[in-house]
Amino acid sequence: MEKSEFYRDARRDLAGPLVGLRVLEATTSWAGPMCACVLADMGADVIKVEQPSGEVTRRLPPFQAGVAFGHAMVNRNKRSLTLDLRVAEGREIFLKLAARSDIVVQNFRPGTLDKWGVGYESVRAVKPDIIYVSISGFGQFGPIHDRVGYDPIAQAMSGFMSLNGPVDGGPSKAATFLCDDLAGLHGAIAALGALHHRERTGEGQHLDVALLDAMLFQSDGYLTLGAMGLGFPRTGNEFTFSVPTNTYRCADGTVMLGILLDTHWKVGARMMGRAELADDPRFATLPGRMEHRQECNAVVSEWCCALTVKEVVETCARNTIPCSVVNTYEQAARDPHVLARDMLQPIEQENGQVAPITGPAAKFSRTPTRVRSAARALGADTDVILADLGIDAAARNRLRSAKII
Repeated sequence: MEKSEFYRDARRDLAGPLVGLRVLEATTSWAGPMCACVLADMGADVIKVEQPSGEVTRRLPPFQAGVAFGHAMVNRNKRSLTLDLRVAEGREIFLKLAARSDIVVQNFRPGTLDKWGVGYESVRAVKPDIIYVSISGFGQFGPIHDRVGYDPIAQAMSGFMSLNGPVDGGPSKAATFLCDDLAGLHGAIAALGALHHRERTGEGQHLDVALLDAMLFQSDGYLTLGAMGLGFPRTGNEFTFSVPTNTYRCADGTVMLGILLDTHWKVGARMMGRAELADDPRFATLPGRMEHRQECNAVVSEWCCALTVKEVVETCARNTIPCSVVNTYEQAARDPHVLARDMLQPIEQENGQVAPITGPAAKFSRTPTRVRSAARALGADTDVILADLGIDAAARNRLRSAKII
């Protein structure tokens, strides 16, 4: 399918499928901002509330086009409001905005926003059908719910780190903020589920998303195996249920190649010039290949090492064998397919420089999504947002003098 065919019925007059949805975000770092980012990408009007000094993501290196890369990525498509929630006037403004909102997203330590007077019960009092998303390390209840919890802590506690990394290595964290990303996605999904319930019943609710829970849910059933006393070995780049599947060195790089089915093995054996192994009882079935894992890997390694990455990938593609070059992110950013999928979008930043911002993953044929605007300068929308609440220029000047905005 051509891209133009997929988008043939697209509406260009809408920002996305969530146009008209109002989200108030009081977050820091990554999980909470990611939840609101997903909603903003789909067209929701998201107001991100930060302390007047700004949240930490704005200051974390590296910087792209003069802007902190994390901030540029996760706070695009939002409006920026500075507001000190720890003082009465800041709290009152937040509650006025919450009363006009559909969803509130926050990811402070449990109890923090309650202490400030903008927790679920306080917001519910001014907006009974509010959908209030709380994201934290360990949840709103449970024996350790009030502990500080960051992404790598949840990775460690979940069991993920025990299996991640090379077979002969120690525990390793993910290269990305995996728990934060997953918790953000689950927060957005839960909010959409709660919206559906509210449309049917008029009822709002409090949503509790924990980094730990999100990581355990995405453990592919390993938690269940652990509960049954079934240990799982560290496999590095291999799998217990698929042989040969591994990384293999080529003449000029590395590929990831996987043969999952017995029928694929027959094709692959002939592809590699080893037709005699197609029906060899050592390799013809998965149990045989598992028993002869090293020999099987050696066959693939010998074939790959004599060829370039391009030759291996294209030969596998012609024979419907799953295979890909092992890219760096720099290489992935130049891949024609990545670019054709709009996964990098040039966006002018607050300082006038242009940066390639990672685009939304899901594609909507009728209501396309995109990076519509860069992450805003701190407080760039404060005056407009407060004026919309009826707070005039004189009052705003007083709030600035008091460092509430």
